[in-house]
Amino acid sequence: RGRSGIRLTNNGERLMKRFREIVQMDEKLYQEVALIKGLELGTVKIGTFSSVSIHWLPRILKKFNEQFPLIEIKLLDGNYHEIESWIVSGEADFGFVNLPTLDALEALPLKEESMLCLLPSDHILGKQASIQVEQLRDEPFIMPVAGCDTDVRNIFSQHNMSPKIKYELEDDHAIMAMVQNGLGVSILPEMILSHIPYDISIRPLDEKHSRTIGIATASLKNVSPAAKKCMDFIAEWIS
Repeated sequence: RGRSGIRLTNNGERLMKRFREIVQMDEKLYQEVALIKGLELGTVKIGTFSSVSIHWLPRILKKFNEQFPLIEIKLLDGNYHEIESWIVSGEADFGFVNLPTLDALEALPLKEESMLCLLPSDHILGKQASIQVEQLRDEPFIMPVAGCDTDVRNIFSQHNMSPKIKYELEDDHAIMAMVQNGLGVSILPEMILSHIPYDISIRPLDEKHSRTIGIATASLKNVSPAAKKCMDFIAEWIS
């Protein structure tokens, strides 16, 4: 205990992973017994990031809850790195990730989507059918914050470029609002840019750049029955 609050000792940190494993095994046993009785129930904790939470999960969970009303879903919202950490530590049964993910995790790919360029509506580059990454070299750039920026930084890295970052923001809609007001340009995934209320130009990049969304877990073989049911449902829904 200190001025900043309470935190685990080093010994506590070592034991916490084992405590979580015990809790997970207890939940898994509870679910297995329920299956023997013909019931599908349990609690599933899912790590998710904003675009999936907005564009996929509401419809997925609505249908899932209709079919499996006794399975409770809990969502943990974070960035790519946080979700991977939650899966490794056992805080999440599985999570949506940007592939490739950590070697320690087992993953299933769900969907590949293009990365698109965002420009103010009156930007001169908006007259082009597509944008070359090199054309963004001197443009003020609005970058997603660390943990959400992997896809964008990979694009610039492939072109041996460093963007002129003017702002870093976590919220996708905040990024779009900044672009709309002429404060810079950006690059975001296709999914985020559907049905948006912003007056901006959206253009594909000259070369194909994409991100692949998947679901990952510590072990596909040892995942709980309820989590397996949920993962299979999501994969079928996306396909």
